[in-house]
Amino acid sequence: MRSALIAALLLTALSGTPAFATVYKCIDAEGGITYTNDPSSARNCERLRSDLPISTVPASPQRPASAAPRPAATPSPSFPRVSPDAQRSRDDSRRQILERELASERTALEEAQQKLAEEEGRDAPEDRIIRQTERGPRAVINLGKREERLKPFRDQVDLHQRNIEALEREMRGLR
Repeated sequence: MRSALIAALLLTALSGTPAFATVYKCIDAEGGITYTNDPSSARNCERLRSDLPISTVPASPQRPASAAPRPAATPSPSFPRVSPDAQRSRDDSRRQILERELASERTALEEAQQKLAEEEGRDAPEDRIIRQTERGPRAVINLGKREERLKPFRDQVDLHQRNIEALEREMRGLR
């Protein structure tokens, strides 16, 4: 709103025609100044004369809130601590669980790849359409229908591959 108002004021000064009918300067209880064309949105507003010269100051660049450095999290002294042996035991249990899940996903991937290969090799009647040629009607493969039929099988293969990648990343993150 503020930059739009400044642009409008600058436009007014350059063109001679007002961009807004009136501009108000409002000062809040803390001393903050707001320029607006709607005096009802704030209190203690004063109408500015339209013949005043306009000057602008570019705003200082602001860093996005996400780029601001975060203070390091330090647990309070009363925060429960885990002994190194207990943590090692937990990590070992987690690793075993991840290894079982990884083995299960690899088996599921092999099964999904096998089903996909079987479906790709199958000459499905629903993939065919009849086309009229010079020699008469002829059955041809409709690639769109074939791809539509194979899509769920390919999706399953992709899902298991992504799961394996995620599990492997998780295992690399273990100590």
